[in-house]
Amino acid sequence: MTGITFDSPTARRPGAPGRVLSTAVVVLLLGLLLVFFVLPVIWLLLAPSKTAGQIVSDPPLSFGSFSQIGAAWKHLTSFQNGALLVWLKNSAVYSGASLLLTLATSVPAGYALALTKFRGRKTLLMVTLVTMIMPSATLVLPIFLELNKFHLIGTVWSIILPFSFYPFGVYLVYIYFATSLPREILAAARIDGCSEWQIFTHIALPLAKPVIGLVAFFSFVGNWNNFFLPYLVLPDSNEFPIQVGLNQLLSSTPSFNPVAGAGLNITVPELALAIIIAILPVLVLFLFSQRTLVSGMLAGATKE
Repeated sequence: MTGITFDSPTARRPGAPGRVLSTAVVVLLLGLLLVFFVLPVIWLLLAPSKTAGQIVSDPPLSFGSFSQIGAAWKHLTSFQNGALLVWLKNSAVYSGASLLLTLATSVPAGYALALTKFRGRKTLLMVTLVTMIMPSATLVLPIFLELNKFHLIGTVWSIILPFSFYPFGVYLVYIYFATSLPREILAAARIDGCSEWQIFTHIALPLAKPVIGLVAFFSFVGNWNNFFLPYLVLPDSNEFPIQVGLNQLLSSTPSFNPVAGAGLNITVPELALAIIIAILPVLVLFLFSQRTLVSGMLAGATKE
């Protein structure tokens, strides 16, 4: 038979080169993610199991021994008579107290901005939004001057009060109540004689549990990881949170600070172990609050 042609497989699949290119891009991105994010984390987890000399001589991703982890822990906890444990306790106090104040202020503020009408409401919303998107470092100087004016420098309140100011939480709560809280329920409650406080505590708060959990998580993580403000306002090492303490450990490690002196017992394995300990509370909180975080991020996505 003549006049009959057969298409090649490539001709029948004009999108094949595009799919190959897409696959190559995905593989490249995953490779970059592995190199720049995953491998450093694996190295950090393995570093406390080796001595300082083994870190230099042994393969980077090799495991040392469990006994060396115990030795690193012993050396780390003996630094400045157990300063690491004091720093962890300080971080827990600062973050926990600030979290309670954040929830006590952000949730009612977001509710009021979403469901009440008053003069200056739009201006207050705009100020909240602008403050939320400003880098936190830009507010350190005015906060420092304000704390100094009230003689709070060096006290726990110089950390707790600024940490409690959380405009992002106010805006999250505002968005949730403005989009997801059924107005019919509120109207029915008012007809039944409920006061505004009863409506807020018995209706709004139970329905807002997902977004409250989201605000609580981000507030706690932000407070736990905050470094700049505590570094400026806390002069005493016994008042440092863990993040400022890690900076002191880093400056006390001869490998990173040659002028620190060789007599100090803090080396790279102890420093790596301290970093792991510092991130464990946030990791545990994340693992136990994943369902709440997902619910909070989806809250307000749909409107009944």
